[in-house]
Amino acid sequence: MLLLAPMEGVADHSMRALLTEHGHFDLCISEFVRVSNTLLPERVFKRYLPELDHGCQTPSGCPVHVQLLGSDPQLMGENAQRVVEMGAPGIDINFGCPAKMVNRHGGGAQLLQEPELVARIVSAVRRAVPDPIPVSAKMRLGYEDTCLALDNACAIESAGASALTVHARTKVQGYRPPAHWEWLARIKEVVSLPLVANGDIWSYDDYLRCAQVSGCEHFMLGRGALRNPLLSRQIQQRNPGLGREQEWQQIRPLLLDFYKVTCASYPERYLCQRIKQWLSFLAPGYEPAQELFNQIKPLHSSQQILPLLEAA
Repeated sequence: MLLLAPMEGVADHSMRALLTEHGHFDLCISEFVRVSNTLLPERVFKRYLPELDHGCQTPSGCPVHVQLLGSDPQLMGENAQRVVEMGAPGIDINFGCPAKMVNRHGGGAQLLQEPELVARIVSAVRRAVPDPIPVSAKMRLGYEDTCLALDNACAIESAGASALTVHARTKVQGYRPPAHWEWLARIKEVVSLPLVANGDIWSYDDYLRCAQVSGCEHFMLGRGALRNPLLSRQIQQRNPGLGREQEWQQIRPLLLDFYKVTCASYPERYLCQRIKQWLSFLAPGYEPAQELFNQIKPLHSSQQILPLLEAA
């Protein structure tokens, strides 16, 4: 199984639509919906997941599970119940976000310092939703170190989770390479639930190495899918690709597609930012993307950007 990662501020519904239409993902996990001190109204869930009005699928038919982030077991359960009643086909719980603001307020990877609380949160969500609804979790290897990695994985399994995704770094390591895929093999020795490998899968060769080192059969793509939107297709088809130049010829038309879908979702003041954001991910892998980014970076109007995208 191949999953699209829940990247805050990046993998919104428009990016999910694009990547699932042109790639081969089996499942998307939404950006996290923060649960703090209340039962969220339906409009909040729909702001993060417009797909809730369309069977909770992307336009190409890829299911979207809702990721919740919070530290109060009861509120997490109540919000999970509400969004499932709205049509969410699955719930994922965030124990991996490294953002300072999130961790300062007791969410994300901060929770990995308390395996008992991790278990209580998973258990509360599991009890709150019907048995057929999958409840998964995403964690890192730990907060400052890996000393509780196995404890947290076991806590998540014992609390009733149906699957576990592990970003193979600690919170302190952030996104600095390398991802420690060997830890996934250690986790597989102590839990029996499906394990999804995440972190530093930038290419087809990375996928092969990750599979060999981790022993995993399921994988989650994050920034690698943004840098190469063809990567999921290459992995599913067991095809290493045709080289950077030929890849770019297939990716280039997607820029205009993304512009169009983003126009339908965002006001003008955010549109340019979204286009620049994706180009910043593409630029390290493709020289024409870097050149286009350099052209677009100083611009602040869609009327200025559109001709450059059409001519790319």
